[in-house]
Amino acid sequence: MTKLNLYLVRHGQTYFNIYNKLQGWSNSPLTDKGKANAVAAGERLKNVHFAAAFCSDTTRAMETIQKILDLNTADSVKTPVTSPYFREEFYGSYEGTNMDIAWYNAGAPHGFKNFHDIVTAHSIGTAKDWLKEADPFHDAENNQEYWKRVDQGIALIRQAGLPDDSNVLWVSHGNTLLSLVERFGHGKYDVTVRPANGSLTQMLLTDDDIKIVSYNK
Repeated sequence: MTKLNLYLVRHGQTYFNIYNKLQGWSNSPLTDKGKANAVAAGERLKNVHFAAAFCSDTTRAMETIQKILDLNTADSVKTPVTSPYFREEFYGSYEGTNMDIAWYNAGAPHGFKNFHDIVTAHSIGTAKDWLKEADPFHDAENNQEYWKRVDQGIALIRQAGLPDDSNVLWVSHGNTLLSLVERFGHGKYDVTVRPANGSLTQMLLTDDDIKIVSYNK
């Protein structure tokens, strides 16, 4: 059985992050602080040898991961594998919408006013389902659609043919990190707390299991 040590970094801060907008498959540039987030993550991980690196095909993820790899001094891979499988949740017509408004629209028909309350009473998966219901076009990903896509990204890592005990870098997104921690963290972590830009979450990936080692460090 192959064991992989995954280092998940949330991308650097973007303008949409500052404006409290859902970003999803949309994009906005890294801020100066966001570029500094990427540098800080790179400095933190510069002595870790990465046998592979993965991220979504959004510029915020690609710029963050490339900066981390550029700063690496441990003979790591030079370029990442990019794929839409690693994208953030797709928010449909709520892309670019203020987060508070979007999650109110999702939760209000069910008696909840915000993302925190939905997740506390139900789950992040339920929040995804309700946002799809609230989307007039119903293009937002529900929980099943989301995991069908992201699971293909996880399979891409598993099938990369990496040696046992390899370190793998994955630059990810806020809601995706929360979703991974909710699904595989066995209730040990507070998934109402969003991961900081540039923060590190670690996972252990085997052929048939995923374990969260640490979150939002």
